[in-house]
Amino acid sequence: MAKPKKINGSNSEISTVELTEAEWDIMKVVWEKEPCAAGTVQETLTLSRNRAYSTVKTTMDRMVNKGFLEIERIRNLQLFKSCISEVDARRGEFRKMLKRAFDGALTPMMQFLIEHEGLSKEEASQLRKLVKMAETKKTNRK
Repeated sequence: MAKPKKINGSNSEISTVELTEAEWDIMKVVWEKEPCAAGTVQETLTLSRNRAYSTVKTTMDRMVNKGFLEIERIRNLQLFKSCISEVDARRGEFRKMLKRAFDGALTPMMQFLIEHEGLSKEEASQLRKLVKMAETKKTNRK
């Protein structure tokens, strides 16, 4: 089974996961209902998007080959479980966007968000708290 690619992060080796739109839809259902059958995923996705069972099952089988899902077989039933966490998936998506739009630099991205997307007073307050937490963490590591 293929495992998700690894890249060297600034402090440690971090697993990178890049999911397609369809894979994201499937993973959200699997994270919520695992272990689950492909039919369960397809039924859940039908509420928001009309996807055929065969399409969902084929995509899930490919995700097994990529190392994103694993299959647990109970007689003739196949139950799917995630091999990647939601955090790793989000991290991969974030890193891909950061690299494409900001050459991998976090500060220009934050500056862009503040200048062009605007922050509510509450969001600005939350951001200040996060910065203080990050500073405290960094000070405690020394």
